Amino acid sequence: MDFNLNITDAYASLRIKDFKWFVIARFLITFSIQMQSVIVGWQIYQITHSALSLGLIGLSEAIPFLSISLFAGHVADVVSRKKIILITNLIYFLCAIALLLISTSYHYILIEYSVTPIYFIIFITGFARGFMSPAQTAYAAQLVPRELFGNASTWNSLAWQTAEVTGPAVGGLIYGFSGVGNAYALVFLMSAIAFVFFTLVTKKPLPERKAKESIWKSLSHGLKFVFNDQIILSAITLDMFAVFFGGAVSMLPIFADKVLHIGAKGLGFLRASSAVGEIIMSVVQAHYPLFKNAGRNLLFCVFGFGISIIMFALSKNFYLSIFLLLLSGMFDNVSVVIRATIIQIYTPDEMRGRVSAVNGIFIGSSNELGSFESGLAATLMGLVPSVIFGGSMTLIVVAAIKSFAPKLKKLKL
Repeated sequence: MDFNLNITDAYASLRIKDFKWFVIARFLITFSIQMQSVIVGWQIYQITHSALSLGLIGLSEAIPFLSISLFAGHVADVVSRKKIILITNLIYFLCAIALLLISTSYHYILIEYSVTPIYFIIFITGFARGFMSPAQTAYAAQLVPRELFGNASTWNSLAWQTAEVTGPAVGGLIYGFSGVGNAYALVFLMSAIAFVFFTLVTKKPLPERKAKESIWKSLSHGLKFVFNDQIILSAITLDMFAVFFGGAVSMLPIFADKVLHIGAKGLGFLRASSAVGEIIMSVVQAHYPLFKNAGRNLLFCVFGFGISIIMFALSKNFYLSIFLLLLSGMFDNVSVVIRATIIQIYTPDEMRGRVSAVNGIFIGSSNELGSFESGLAATLMGLVPSVIFGGSMTLIVVAAIKSFAPKLKKLKL
């Protein structure tokens, strides 16, 4: 493939056709997943009115995701990455249909078994995500030259965050105005369109591995590589604990209902606010990359993320809450782009699946287990104190990483 492109061009990676189709497909599948997330959250809250039940959504996805991730990383290094992506996309599509059916034609299932069937379906999507995540990350690196990894990470992040804005907003609005059936119908439609766009990306051969090795040896090499590299390990550890303690997303239905009194429609805007901030910062970083003092910028922005979450917990005003979530998204985007670029640059081609899987375990545990932690903490401590506690823990994590990982602080990309 001809990669004769101007690497200073902010749109350089998007001028590569395969990467452009990949980004569009990733936007569409993420859009459907994010729509589904807000619909499921509001649906379960309407049935149970329980913070712990909201936290269990994350746990039901985290258990299969974390249990399969390492093996899935190995699979992404030995099986066609495009094939893995297409199969897992199909599973998401089927799960969306199942959620639609039990919420409409077979609603009696929820009456008889409450929210258990929803948790079961989310459990299945956890397995799909466990395989899709390392395959997507490894495959994306094959679509652009090394010189464009930073630019590609920025546009990948922009696609993800745009989906995080539009998905929850559309999901909340359609749920609020048209009902759960139409909302789930759009979820499976978007996942079907994503499947079509993934098929347009040219199949890439797997990078040649230096030697054949057993599954266990392959997995151990991936783990050792990450844990022996201070920069990669500290970057993903920082992100993991910051999101684990500082994430307030899973509790937004309660903030929307009990604190801000804005209902499902307002919840969609709350969910979208942080992603709007991420989109703004993605565009900024595409034109003005923050890689020169990457380590310092990473630490500063995760600290800013923690402060924003603490202030959000204290806010009683809808518009101030939206602004603070937007600000948290801007800080978080810098972390996402720098961490993704570090992993792409420092990882050998033949290990991308396994390293992506280890990264996925760190990030997945922070998102899904963080949701469970938020639900449990809110149950034990109360809603607002639990979020303040989480934001404070994020600040402590930043201080610890700054002290124990000096290479990260000095990192320049």
